[in-house]
Amino acid sequence: MLFAKSILVAQQPVHWVPESFEMAVASTIVFGGIGIVLAILGFKLFDLLTPGKLDVEILEKQNVAASILGAAIILGICLVVSAAIRG
Repeated sequence: MLFAKSILVAQQPVHWVPESFEMAVASTIVFGGIGIVLAILGFKLFDLLTPGKLDVEILEKQNVAASILGAAIILGICLVVSAAIRG
């Protein structure tokens, strides 16, 4: 029973609170940059795993349906990254 209580205590989330405005701005920039990089990597990974080239369809062929699909992919990835960063 003592072991079970120690496991429950160890799973408590740790919240980091910036101590100044500068730290808050810096953390926003860092986490925003990480989120952007992960969104781009997720889009490129999706493009690699699916047949065809989504970026060619969007940029060269001006395919509106492909643009909407790309936007949905990026928004979905951003939601997952946001939830992962937020904890």
